[in-house]
Amino acid sequence: MKSILILGILVVGATFAAAQDIAGDWQGTLSAGGAELRLVLHITKASDGSLKATLDSIDQPGANGIPVNSVTLKDSKLSLDVAAVQGTYEGKVAADGKTISGTWTQNQALPLEFKRATAPIKTEHKPAKPSDIDGTWSGTLDTGTAKLRIVFHITNTEDGLIATMDSPDQSMKGMPTTSVTRDGTSLKIEAKQIAGSFSGKISADLSAIDGEWSQGGARLPLVVKRVKDQAEVEHKPAKPSDIDGAWLGLLDTAAVRLRVVFRFTNTQDGLTATLDSPDQGMKGLPGTAVTRDGSLLRIETNQIDGIFVGKIAPDLSSIAGTWSQRGHDYPLVLKQVIDVSELEVKRPQNPTRPYPYREEEVSYDNKVQNVTLAATLTIPQGKGPFPAVVLITGSGPQDRDETLLGHKPFLILSDYLTRHGIAVLRADDRGTAKSTGIFDTATTADFATDTEAGIAYLKTRAEVDPHKIGLIGHSEGGVIAPMIAARNKDVAFIVMMAGTGVPGDEILVAQGEAIAVAGGKSPEEAAKGAVKEREMLRLVEIEKDDAVLEKELREKMAGDVPDAQIGAQIKQITSVWFRYFLTYDPATALRKVTCPVLAINGALDKQVLPSQNLPAIRKALAESGNQHVEVDELPGLNHLFQTAKTGSPAEYAQIEETMSPVALDKIATWIAQQ
Repeated sequence: MKSILILGILVVGATFAAAQDIAGDWQGTLSAGGAELRLVLHITKASDGSLKATLDSIDQPGANGIPVNSVTLKDSKLSLDVAAVQGTYEGKVAADGKTISGTWTQNQALPLEFKRATAPIKTEHKPAKPSDIDGTWSGTLDTGTAKLRIVFHITNTEDGLIATMDSPDQSMKGMPTTSVTRDGTSLKIEAKQIAGSFSGKISADLSAIDGEWSQGGARLPLVVKRVKDQAEVEHKPAKPSDIDGAWLGLLDTAAVRLRVVFRFTNTQDGLTATLDSPDQGMKGLPGTAVTRDGSLLRIETNQIDGIFVGKIAPDLSSIAGTWSQRGHDYPLVLKQVIDVSELEVKRPQNPTRPYPYREEEVSYDNKVQNVTLAATLTIPQGKGPFPAVVLITGSGPQDRDETLLGHKPFLILSDYLTRHGIAVLRADDRGTAKSTGIFDTATTADFATDTEAGIAYLKTRAEVDPHKIGLIGHSEGGVIAPMIAARNKDVAFIVMMAGTGVPGDEILVAQGEAIAVAGGKSPEEAAKGAVKEREMLRLVEIEKDDAVLEKELREKMAGDVPDAQIGAQIKQITSVWFRYFLTYDPATALRKVTCPVLAINGALDKQVLPSQNLPAIRKALAESGNQHVEVDELPGLNHLFQTAKTGSPAEYAQIEETMSPVALDKIATWIAQQ
């Protein structure tokens, strides 16, 4: 059920006025980024007057009859929680009982209005005499960076032609299309849920439909041909080959090390494969093509523009080769998995329920920027009030646990602190998971207002000592904490975990150079790369004409960055967040912070270098006259405060420890002393 993108359902009490009886069927459409999903809400009234409901998402396979976990209705306001898809709906029933207007929240907030249906809504269609194009049609879509198989299943019904769509290379099967329209030899199939449509001309001999696929503003040629045998798009098992099974390898990109798992299955059509990346949470990505010629093996995964070419060892113990993706080649050696426990992601610090403290799902509003933050509040056992902290995540859209490569640093930190008598509030970033708002257009300063909303919320809780509310920020969060403390007197103390002390442009150049050396490059090579990066960042800072900037950046990236990635990189480094980060100087706020400060860095941190930042932090705080400061460099720890060998981000996923007990104890002990 987690693959379903939208839902909503309600159970309402009998307190609603009889004149506003909402039993019946309701229709709504959820729109996002040009895509549309049609919803049908079915509400029934029980003999005791209570209401129950189910929801159909008719444009998604297997998404009819979705139940609701909890629903409340008060003063015409509906509050819906659909745990199966981690979605919520807040709406208001109109006085005339004809509409329900509100917001659906699932990873992002989207407006959603239901209208009472005036006629029965069909989600199932009775078959009719087959048309001349009934059946399965298959083609290949070439996007320039990937080749994806597209399959349409067309059926004539009493209501006209309908179709479902498969994308085998994306593990999508049976997606209902929105509409199918035929006018003679012209055919149009719309799939509004993915903002896509296919328009084509049916050949005279009914063997092909030659047309165009449109999606997201792009138009690509697509020819689908009739599939006479369903086996052409499905694979039937055959006698296992000598390499059937799971094969595990470690992909070292210098920036990160990731486990890669190929699962081979022999079929009547030859070898097939799926790809897992356990450290990225990816599982079962179908291989586009698997070719074997004796000991030589080639696996294509066009949907991620990746290819593996290797040689099978004579004793079948390994397959040594190269993984190629978007212009980069990396050595990769696969070994057959004998014990499936090798594939498990081991995170021994993750706590298990029941916890020896209270845990509450809460939400609060940032009224200044119209954002609602979804969060978890953990409260120690015993009688409060307790000191409390708000955790502030690092850069990029993060959930409340700051989940990264299978690690949940903020889950570990909040658990440790709460067990040591400190209440902890941790929230999903705006526009992420269950929080509303838009992430992409926000800057560090905007995120600071979200944290201030968390402080205000903690002040409403009787279990929290309002005079002992502090902030703990990691990485970018370590920039936000002093930004707030400099202006908000409700902040009793701050902890900067790998926070910065110099502007972002200096951080990024030093970071890139350090990671390059840790990844095996010579200091001379790394220094040359740093010069180029400094030049590009300077361009972003001074060039105000976007067209000129893009042209100059493309020229500088040419030859160093694969062509397919240049556009994405330019978009990233010219974003509103990135521009703000480049020039913001944390020392400005640090000079105004007068509350107690603990600033810690791992000695092996390659992302926020302690030698660059701790002296700057210490200097700025000294200029403020702050006497309650502790600045520590923790030996052997990396940017995530894991016990590491080199500190390279490439190690993060492979280290089982999520956060060093040394760091956890340092933070908890220091807070207890404030």
